[in-house]
Amino acid sequence: MQPWLWLVFSVKLAALWSSSALVQTPDSKTLLTSQALEISCEANTLSKTSLIYWLRQRRGSKDKRFEFLVSWNPSKGVAVYGEGVKKEHMIVFSHLSRSNLNLTRLKLEDSGTYFCMMIGSPQLIFGKGTELRVVDVLPTTAQPTKTTALKRKPCSVTRLKAQTGMTCGLVTLSLLVASILVLLVSLSVAVHFHCLRRKARIRFMKQ
Repeated sequence: MQPWLWLVFSVKLAALWSSSALVQTPDSKTLLTSQALEISCEANTLSKTSLIYWLRQRRGSKDKRFEFLVSWNPSKGVAVYGEGVKKEHMIVFSHLSRSNLNLTRLKLEDSGTYFCMMIGSPQLIFGKGTELRVVDVLPTTAQPTKTTALKRKPCSVTRLKAQTGMTCGLVTLSLLVASILVLLVSLSVAVHFHCLRRKARIRFMKQ
């Protein structure tokens, strides 16, 4: 590989200029090991014959160095792979102004951020990047904790009991008053008859 290309790929991300001229999808993805991922990069305003490079920043890397994976020459239909990259693991192809990178049989060490890049004049043009996370088990969503709702007594029952209690109280009071009135009337009648009997006895004795 040419020395100038190594220099380009070791430049840190902060020193590079990105542009919307390259539209890269998807933005991020979490996949299981042994699954596959296709990353798309489309050039909107640049020449369709420009070389497209695919780079990677490994997950957790401190120096943010780019790792060269593969480049694609649309005019020649030729792919050039980086050192240690297996062709059957990373497949690149192009159609018109779009370049696709297929990652097959994913492994944990494939985690990282993948970038497509074109060499402009004079700046380097990058896609926004695709963050890939490869895991053995997909994270599960925690189930919400069930809270026991306090049971409330129906208001209607309480009101019914209150109304029943009031009704019973009124009935009892009415019965009590009626009993008192009956006693008073009976007492009045008894006194009246007693007076009549006394008067009749006094008249009989006078005769």
